Order: sequence, then structure tokens, then C-alpha cells
Amino acid sequence: MKRLTALIAAISAAFVLAACGGEDEQPKSTGGSSPTATTQAAHNDADVQFAQDMIMHHRQAIEMAELALAQAESQEVKALATEIKAAQDPEIQQMSSWLTAWGEDVPEDTAGGHESMGHTMPGMMTEDQMNQLKAARGREFDTMFLTMMIEHHQGAIEMAKAVQTAGENPDVKTLAKSIESAQTAEITRMNDLLDAISP
Repeated sequence: MKRLTALIAAISAAFVLAACGGEDEQPKSTGGSSPTATTQAAHNDADVQFAQDMIMHHRQAIEMAELALAQAESQEVKALATEIKAAQDPEIQQMSSWLTAWGEDVPEDTAGGHESMGHTMPGMMTEDQMNQLKAARGREFDTMFLTMMIEHHQGAIEMAKAVQTAGENPDVKTLAKSIESAQTAEITRMNDLLDAISP
């Protein structure tokens, strides 16, 4: 009888432990959005406008950088162009993914249609300016490229500062702050290059 009582007690204890274990594990299997997904979904019109505009802004900067790789005389200018392209290509992809996740339109790549790319955005070059850059070579190109890219960067910084105030999405604000910091440093670098190649 003592053995039977001990066996029943052991079985009962096992059931209690199993039940407690199940209760402990229950929260782990609860569904719901992750903090990252929740953060990603929080956005406003300023975030959307920034992403759409900056995609087009970056595309023109990359086009200018590609011209520099082919036509610049200065190796320092070519190195800068390589860095601009390497930085802004992934940023375009990042902003495009946000717009897709938000159910917003990703701007089409107009492939050189500068007048339709939103010339009203600060720092954007007109079609005439881009044609002048395409026609330039050597030191003339270097001077024109650096002068235009400084203006282009200043426009991007203006847009980045604006969304840090008016935007809602923390990821957008983080990217905007990074753009502001990186392009401010590049403006200093380009001014130094201009001074170096000026007669």
C-alpha cells in the first residue's frame, strides 16, 4: 500500500510540473507584431514624401557620379564619385522597400528625364545643366562636377533636416541624419578639391 501511495504521489507531482511548465512557455508562442514591424509601419506624409523625393535626388547624384567616373581628370574626383555611388545605391533600395511596405508608390526611374524628376526639389540639376556636364571633359568637368555636386548635396541636406522635424518614422529620421552628416563632410571635401584644382 505504501508503494502504491508513493507511486500515485509521484504521478501527481509530474502532472503538476508539466502544467506549470506549459504555463511558463505560453507567452513565448503568443502571436503579434514585433517591435521592428510596429516601428516600420509608423509613418506620416512627410516620411513618404522624403523617401520618394530622395530616391529621385539620389538617382541624379548617381548619374552625375557615373559621368565623373568616365570623364573626370582628377583621381580624387573619381574616388569621391565611387563613394557617392556606393553610398546612395543602397539608400535607394532601403527607401524603396519602405515605400513598398507602406503601400506607397516607388518613383519610376526616368533615365535622364530631369525635368520630370522634380526639379523643384532643392539641389536638383536641370536638363540643360546635366547636358553641360555631359559635354565637359578634364579639369573643366572636374570643376563643374564639384560645383554642381556641392549644390546637389546642399539640397539633400535641406531635405534631410526637414524630415527630421516633420517626419514620424524613426528609421527615416535615422537615415536622414546619416545623409546630413555624410554629405556635410563630402561638401567640405569637395570644397577642398575645388581649391586644389583652381588656377
